[in-house]
Amino acid sequence: MRKYFKKKIFWFVITFVAAVILNFLLPRLMPGDPVNAIVGKNVSPGASPEQVQEQIAFYQHQFGLDKSIIGQFFDFVKNAFKGTFGVSYSQYPRTVSDIIGSGIWWTLALQIPAILVGWLLGNLLGAVAAYRRGIWDKVIMPVSLFMSAIPAFGAAVILLVVFAVNLGIAPVNGAYDPGMIPAFNWNFISSVISHYQLPFWSIVLISIGGQAVGMRSMSIYELNADYVKYSRFLGIKDGKIVRYVFRNAMLPQVTGLAMSIGSSVGGALVAETIFSYPGLGTAMYNAIVSSDYPVISACTLIITLMVLIASFLLDIIYAFIDPRVKAAQFD
Repeated sequence: MRKYFKKKIFWFVITFVAAVILNFLLPRLMPGDPVNAIVGKNVSPGASPEQVQEQIAFYQHQFGLDKSIIGQFFDFVKNAFKGTFGVSYSQYPRTVSDIIGSGIWWTLALQIPAILVGWLLGNLLGAVAAYRRGIWDKVIMPVSLFMSAIPAFGAAVILLVVFAVNLGIAPVNGAYDPGMIPAFNWNFISSVISHYQLPFWSIVLISIGGQAVGMRSMSIYELNADYVKYSRFLGIKDGKIVRYVFRNAMLPQVTGLAMSIGSSVGGALVAETIFSYPGLGTAMYNAIVSSDYPVISACTLIITLMVLIASFLLDIIYAFIDPRVKAAQFD
């Protein structure tokens, strides 16, 4: 097992180094010049060409864009190790860490509960459809396929139009009522809960379908396995057999859960943008629109790191809960 973990750590480090390089380079390959955009907004109408060039030179120096690409990369790595990730271009002189810190908790509070609820409900429905069959399967399977085919933005828009625009029983956007100051009191908490509903259920709905379809397929495969037939011939009670069946069927679903939680920051982009939710997805969208390289690089680096950590922890957990992984290390 020590050899197994060393190999995993080695590939984790290699993948992380490659991800850091790509997270730095790819945003800078995007079309557009962030400095010209900032100067175009801030320069006075009667400014001379010399004054405009001075403004451009000033911002290029402040952002480190007057250095070579290698120098910019080392600045990026140094700022990442400091935890500041540099200064935001579009919200200068605000630091990237301040932008991320103000949005990541909204994103995690929205994404992780929604992913967990969707995962639990989807797996429960898939297991029921596989085990009970009959009318359960005929109803759950088509509904699950339909829900899994709905794109994330489609579910969010449908909920927004139906419940916020037409019925008027839910807020249209934001995380709380405009003008409210965040505080630990019932008025603010109730406002947060009411604004939380539509983004939350839009994520849950698109999660249920895929999880149910996957769990149903794996459960049917396990129910028809040789060990199940042999156990039934031995007279073992069906309830005990089913526990083993669904435990084996859950292993690929656990992988999907870990990957979903790992990529939760990236998955927040659609729901948060449509509902104007003040999370990291909205911050990343605004950064992409304004070519804010440091914010884009920091967000994508966080997504990459979360996926790598989730994958690494999943490999470790698998090594303990699945005897086949242990056995493979001794072959």
